[in-house]
Amino acid sequence: MIFAAFRDALSQLADGRFLRVTLIGVALAILLLVGFSVGSIWLLDQILPPTITLPWIGPVDWIETVLNWGLVVALAVLSVFLMVPVASAFSGLFLDQVATAVEARHYPALPPARPLGLFDSMVASVNFLGVLILVNLLALILWPFAGPLVPVLFWAVNGYLLGREYFELAAQRRMSRTEARALRRANGGRIWLAGGLMAVPLTIPVVNLLVPVLGAATFTHLFHRMQGRRPGA
Repeated sequence: MIFAAFRDALSQLADGRFLRVTLIGVALAILLLVGFSVGSIWLLDQILPPTITLPWIGPVDWIETVLNWGLVVALAVLSVFLMVPVASAFSGLFLDQVATAVEARHYPALPPARPLGLFDSMVASVNFLGVLILVNLLALILWPFAGPLVPVLFWAVNGYLLGREYFELAAQRRMSRTEARALRRANGGRIWLAGGLMAVPLTIPVVNLLVPVLGAATFTHLFHRMQGRRPGA
């Protein structure tokens, strides 16, 4: 069931609606990170005086330049780690479009789903981003003790997160939040394994930016298969 859902999601990856959601998420993430970098440099310029007097050296006017370049390097390195979770959070605002595209192609007989709405999408995205950062910080602390099991730990942690968020996102379009959570708990192992399959591409640069749409599509298929539906029905 898991691999069939993943295969069906992959077959639709070139869908224009999938690509649009990915590009929107990446573009918004880049704008946010660039804006944050520019704002940080501007704030540093406002705080630091043009000239600083150092003991035994006297007045110098290059401290601000050094700090600005140091900040640029630090923000560039930080952006490498933040790009995927931030882009995923922004993409999460539009993943309802991915689920709609999946159902339109593979489950055309279904009645229209209940749109999640902007507020629910924002809550899901914020929750996902927050839990992703917190749990991965915890994993980062444990990684020195994990040795060769680091990739397994990464896939397990992110697999749980992806499975939980994306399955409930797909399920809430067809049932209440309480019912969606109950269904997720009843199928926790299967959903975790499917999330782990989604977590593997997170370790591949550029490909990891496709994880939000691929995850939303896979778990939409997985939800319908749990309901006894098959593509084309």
